[in-house]
Amino acid sequence: MNGTAPVSLTDGSRAVKLARTTVELQARRRRLPEPPSDGVFGDRRGVFVTINSAAEGEDRLRGCIGYPYPVKSLGEALVAAAAAAASEDPRFPPLSEAEAARVVIEVSVLTQPRPLAGERGPSFPSKVRVGTDGLIVSGLGTSGLLLPQVATEFRMGAKEFLSQTCVKAGLPPDSWLDGRIGVEVFQAQVFAEERPSGDVVIRG
Repeated sequence: MNGTAPVSLTDGSRAVKLARTTVELQARRRRLPEPPSDGVFGDRRGVFVTINSAAEGEDRLRGCIGYPYPVKSLGEALVAAAAAAASEDPRFPPLSEAEAARVVIEVSVLTQPRPLAGERGPSFPSKVRVGTDGLIVSGLGTSGLLLPQVATEFRMGAKEFLSQTCVKAGLPPDSWLDGRIGVEVFQAQVFAEERPSGDVVIRG
């Protein structure tokens, strides 16, 4: 079933540790763990796994892949997304075993995306809650997604956040004004390691 209840820090920590194990096994080309199916991990949830490099004090993106919609159980989606983030993100080469020990893992558990209501015009960006809402833009054969924390990290306003999501989809920045383009919002609970293989905290 689709999950709607908040994810506890205990389960969030477990999710991050599962993603960490999966990333390390994928980097070593070993068999991936069996997805858990108990509790929240058996619920259908959207989820993204983000890998950030922590080498030499860096904090830069190293991979990010996930499922925007609740098409798999959280356990299944976590393992699949973590493995893909480590080896299939087209922006980066596959993660090596040595590098896997120096990255920080972040798991974003998503709510069900819903259409952003409002007339497409200058006031449309005011419907977006910066720092709370993530965005999905889709249409004309393409789509793009930005997680809520992206707007905060890069200090974007609502209009820029909408425009950058359009750019992520390969569309012109002002495509959110086009009624043929779907705009959806979602929220995320974000759980992240404080350091590689370190304690897990709630972000955002």
